[in-house]
Amino acid sequence: MTPAVPAGRARQASELPALGIDIGGTKVAGGVVAPDGTVLDTARRATPGSSVAETEDAVADVVEELAARHGGPLVGVGVGAAGWFDRTGDTVLFSPHLAWRNSSLRKDLEARLQRPLWVGNDADAAAWAEYRYGAARGADLALMITLGTGIGGGIVMDGRLQRGAHGVAGEWGHMRVVPGGRLCACGNRGCWEQYASGTALGQTAREVALTSPAAAATLLERVDCRPELLTGEHVATAAAGGDPLALELVTEVGTWLGQGIADLSAVLDPGVVVIGGGVGVLGEMVLGPARDRLTHALPGRGFRPGPRVVAAELGPQAGLVGAADLVRRAVAGNGDTVVRTDDTAAGCRPPSC
Repeated sequence: MTPAVPAGRARQASELPALGIDIGGTKVAGGVVAPDGTVLDTARRATPGSSVAETEDAVADVVEELAARHGGPLVGVGVGAAGWFDRTGDTVLFSPHLAWRNSSLRKDLEARLQRPLWVGNDADAAAWAEYRYGAARGADLALMITLGTGIGGGIVMDGRLQRGAHGVAGEWGHMRVVPGGRLCACGNRGCWEQYASGTALGQTAREVALTSPAAAATLLERVDCRPELLTGEHVATAAAGGDPLALELVTEVGTWLGQGIADLSAVLDPGVVVIGGGVGVLGEMVLGPARDRLTHALPGRGFRPGPRVVAAELGPQAGLVGAADLVRRAVAGNGDTVVRTDDTAAGCRPPSC
């Protein structure tokens, strides 16, 4: 195993690659990330969501594979995971889509990996990556919204990642937008992510296919006329191909997205809102309807500016890029230091995605 950076060489951490790991609802993705945000190598495993131990095994496998191929020194491992962390980052309090319930993820991974470690929420890591290297560079207040299995979020304010008093800030996927609406994995009904995520896209498609199979004929062809097999990915692919129903469903997701951004703007007044995640790759098919809804739903519209709504620049690798930078900063001893635009290395560029 490639040795971790000795404590006495912490000053060199800013010059070394780090490993970034992104644990999502369906996969564990990892990468070797250079200090300028370039992803040098990647690996992935499926996420065994029903087992904490097997998920940690998958993380260890990805780390060992990447470290072995890299061969040189690595500053440490940053891990972004889809879950609610306590303020210290030691414990995953709850994960709607994975098996963690008051789980000591940091302690368990430290014992397994034997490397310097940063552990935190995956959307926080993605938000940090977009602030450091991507679409939110230079913003005084930036929000990240990740659209995937659910909706995650992160806040960077005045050059600092904000986690809230208890470590769970930015979980706006669980804002209730439809009282008594669809049941969410968090236990509530009507959460935002039930209407504006990849899961929501698939669920709405299944509902339409069951009630009006003729309207969903093209979508059903993709799953051998079995509506229960339709997923958000099927809908996204069909929308990219111009299928009218799929485009309508994607527009509906975008409209719900814009409504949520308007609500967040009433509370936080961000300068920029960055949209990432699997659904975010649909680009203007989602962002256009979101901006339209924001324009019509923003409190005080006509008398105040609203946020820019932009696509993430780092793509699906934002989480692992941000996690790698956060462990690098932690080892270098500046994990709580304010980072301004001019702190970013000249010529730094987003990784290829």
